[in-house]
Amino acid sequence: MTNPVMNFLALALYFIVGGLLGLRLMRGQVVTGGAKIGIFSLGLGAVVLHAALLYASLWAAGGLNLALTPAFSLIAWVVAVLYLATSLIRPVDNLGVLIMPVAGLTLLAEWLWPGHMSLALTSSVSAAHIIVSVLAYSLLCLAAVQSLMLLMQERHLHGKHPGGFIRALPPMQTMESVMFQMIGLGFILLTLTLISGVFFSEAFFGQPFKFTHHIVLSVLAWIVYAILLIGRWRLGWRGRPAIHWTLGGFALLLLAYFGSKFVLEVLLQRG
Repeated sequence: MTNPVMNFLALALYFIVGGLLGLRLMRGQVVTGGAKIGIFSLGLGAVVLHAALLYASLWAAGGLNLALTPAFSLIAWVVAVLYLATSLIRPVDNLGVLIMPVAGLTLLAEWLWPGHMSLALTSSVSAAHIIVSVLAYSLLCLAAVQSLMLLMQERHLHGKHPGGFIRALPPMQTMESVMFQMIGLGFILLTLTLISGVFFSEAFFGQPFKFTHHIVLSVLAWIVYAILLIGRWRLGWRGRPAIHWTLGGFALLLLAYFGSKFVLEVLLQRG
């Protein structure tokens, strides 16, 4: 059951936060002081409303509703929460220009096209697998958005256009450091996701390994991130190579879960 008023308020707050951050970015203004507190408060209001709406839509009679649009909405909510929490200790405020409006769009999609696919939580292992996988996807999504900001920053600097929104961004070295911290933690969680997925698959399919597009693409993404981290550690990768590998790994993860769900639920009409 949807709540139009709560949906509208959450959407409005998400887009207001994205708009305010966008205006400050265009003007080259760093988000600090009262502006930071105000924007953070609006963002917090958005994720609290979003959480209440998710609670109502995710818990189905037979278990957890992880159809396409509720799953998208859940991931976007976790990304938004991690973004707000990270913005308190790291200079990542400008990532909200993309993260907050996209979170609002996923909420809108769930509102307009609610899906239903009940997944029974048969054990603590299955619950842990879902929680760890959502955190892994969300952290690596944050890293991908950070890499897009890095790419824009690099292009402006190489094009000798250091003005404009570049003034609102931290130094590239700082942004790269934050990005690799996100990737490192996300990689650990992705590793745990793949390991716990063995037991999760056994509980649902009766066999440890069920080779699906989801599993194959997830393993390929893990390999891409492993190569990226080794390249950073051993060869000092940075700049565009690091950005391209980050985006490549996330694209594989996106296809692994949401690509397969889109094909099954939308194109093939299977629950």
